[in-house]
Amino acid sequence: MARLSVNINKIATLRNSRGGNNPNLIQVAKDCERFGAQGITVHPRPDERHIRYNDVFELKKIVTTEFNIEGNCQEQKFIDLVLANKPEQVTLVPDVLGQITSNHGWDTIKNQQYLKDMIAVFKNAGIRVSIFVDPVVEMVEAAATTGTDRIELYTEAYALQYLQDKEAAIAPYIKAAGAAQKVGLGINAGHDLDLNNLKYFAENIPALDEVSIGHALITDALYYGLENTIQMYLRQLV
Repeated sequence: MARLSVNINKIATLRNSRGGNNPNLIQVAKDCERFGAQGITVHPRPDERHIRYNDVFELKKIVTTEFNIEGNCQEQKFIDLVLANKPEQVTLVPDVLGQITSNHGWDTIKNQQYLKDMIAVFKNAGIRVSIFVDPVVEMVEAAATTGTDRIELYTEAYALQYLQDKEAAIAPYIKAAGAAQKVGLGINAGHDLDLNNLKYFAENIPALDEVSIGHALITDALYYGLENTIQMYLRQLV
């Protein structure tokens, strides 16, 4: 069974929109774990429009499951933040400054040496590393030579095509996951996975280790409640 890591960025967005500390990000993280989430994910960005850097330090104190910090390792402040907190996992994403949300994976061929150098920094600190990749066999195979422990399959393309042709939508991910298994990489996935498409994805990627879900899960929680929503997502992964 793949593990569910809840991305709480949107909780921070809501808090920041009004000032103060409502909703309380730390309490929500505790509640997510209490309701069954097997990890907490955050993706701090330089403008701190959702997760603030100080939030990461406070979350590190209380997260009892797996703490996963996503971000752009081309920012020194991000590197320093991760090394200071030593989460169980860091997920490296090739964002650019001001990007609204992640929209592509690493070119693991073009950025081979850079990724090797950066991954070594985190692994030397005892942190498991995952890198964001598109479902392209060549990119997965090249990822294996960077030293990363896992890849995170970027699933927006799957989500967009799922309602039109789910078999076509999942096909490149099956191939990419197969390639990852052959080269000994763990497999995470995330971006636009939701209650409609998650079960089919998990059923077809049996080696899936973890999914990171934020926007859809928090949106669903507005209707179903946070505890019920987390349980609903967990049932998709059984």
